[in-house]
Amino acid sequence: MVESLGDYFAAADIAGAPVPPPGVISRAIALQGATCALAGAWGTTSGTTAYNENIGAMQITRVGSRRVIQLGAVCAVIMGLIGKFGGLFASMPNAMVSGLFCVMFGCICAVGLAQMQFADQRSNRNIFILGFSLYMGLSIPYYFGDFTTKN
Repeated sequence: MVESLGDYFAAADIAGAPVPPPGVISRAIALQGATCALAGAWGTTSGTTAYNENIGAMQITRVGSRRVIQLGAVCAVIMGLIGKFGGLFASMPNAMVSGLFCVMFGCICAVGLAQMQFADQRSNRNIFILGFSLYMGLSIPYYFGDFTTKN
């Protein structure tokens, strides 16, 4: 849910829309909770959420139209049902996928950091949260890579 909150504000910022009012955010969170409950009732292993990857795609393409996103989702579902498209994506070289990930997640990070302009930068609490998050996100993978047993 926290990830979705950030995605709502970032999507509005990228699309040039006004900041979502609290009522819209409340309805979005309620709908997300309902869809997670529905996904659980169907027996899936994961719920539904707003994905940062979609925000990255919006940032890269500079397209924020709902109709375009909906058409892209329909195309993705149709392509997922046809095995040849899966084979096409599976045959992509790892270097190409890595390059796409670097661009996409770089845009996601930039959008996330750009949202800091709306936070009080003189607040010790906000500075601590940002610094702690960055430090732990960068150091934890190295810790487990260096200090865990290799089997």
